[in-house]
Amino acid sequence: MGRLGVLLKEFRRRGDPVLLAMCVAASLFGIALIYSATRWTGGYRSVVVQSVALLVGTVLYIALTFVDFHALLENGWRFILGFNVGFLLLLLTPLGTDNNSGNLNWIAIPHFPLDLQPNEIVKITFVLLLAYQLSKLQENTRRSLSSVPNVLMLLLHAGLMLGLIAVICGDMGMCLVYLCIFMTMLWIAGIKLYWFAIGGAALVGGGWLAWKTVLQKPRFDYIRLRFLVVLDHTLDPLGKGFQQNRSLLTLGSGKFAGQGFLHGTQTQAPYSSALPARHTDFIFAVCGEELGLIGCAAALILLACIILRCIYVGRTANSPFCAYSAIGFGSMLLVQTVLNVGMCLYVLPVMGLTLPFFSYGGSSLITLFTAMGIVSGIKARSRPSWLRDD
Repeated sequence: MGRLGVLLKEFRRRGDPVLLAMCVAASLFGIALIYSATRWTGGYRSVVVQSVALLVGTVLYIALTFVDFHALLENGWRFILGFNVGFLLLLLTPLGTDNNSGNLNWIAIPHFPLDLQPNEIVKITFVLLLAYQLSKLQENTRRSLSSVPNVLMLLLHAGLMLGLIAVICGDMGMCLVYLCIFMTMLWIAGIKLYWFAIGGAALVGGGWLAWKTVLQKPRFDYIRLRFLVVLDHTLDPLGKGFQQNRSLLTLGSGKFAGQGFLHGTQTQAPYSSALPARHTDFIFAVCGEELGLIGCAAALILLACIILRCIYVGRTANSPFCAYSAIGFGSMLLVQTVLNVGMCLYVLPVMGLTLPFFSYGGSSLITLFTAMGIVSGIKARSRPSWLRDD
């Protein structure tokens, strides 16, 4: 048996092939939807890019199963923090581009087939670094994790990342994802509930103050309208509400069983205004139109199984760092799924967030498989059954 065969055998024995199978199934489902959503263009670039990303992601998943990230962070957490900051700052160089999205989210490297999205990639290292920080603060028995100095250090870490993304990228949707990951990991770590009450009150108060002051300025009309059209769908149906009106129409037309794969009226319409961003932000609407409620339920069940698997691995992890990392990645998937589906159903504003594993995005898919590969590595080092708590 060659070295590759030995490696795969060891992966099947110690890693998490069940999680890999679910991720591959969701990705293949997504590629089929991307093919349908881009078929009207007459090209297949999106399908090829997503397929290559799936292959690369699968290899990374298997390889990362054998990497001990806790040991790497013990000696290299400063390097990882510097990587997070430096990678986001690269967006300010001539390599940074908005890809006509309005947010400075991508790095376009000449002759490289994929545009890199730093705030997607940095999510992985943010979760790992936060998990390491939480575990180290807990090891300090001289003061509680919920003490003021410890909470301030955690807030400084999160505030640095959120501030960089808000100022450099202008991507409030991604900021919300980071914030939800941060709050979930703190809750899992055992931060006292009164800190969440204080934080919630500060967010509500700050949001209300921003709404009454900053967002009333004419240059921020586009942000204010994104929220207002959710409350009143008739407010700007041909402007800020157009994308979500089309999404709701597309979803509803599929009914229970859908119009049939490759037969969706809006999905197959040969013009971009039929359903904008149909292979990225609104891929869930494509699923609803062509495969109906059955297809949407299948997609959500797949994602739910992946998320629950992450939680299970976190529950059986051999250290707090591993537990926080696995559940942090699970929360990342959960938050992004809820926000994307809510956007497609027109109950949340447009935030430019994609549906994990389903939406088009090569760097996004590779990032997701990287995160799940780390979860597989945590499972490979989980506690034996006789050491687990009931």
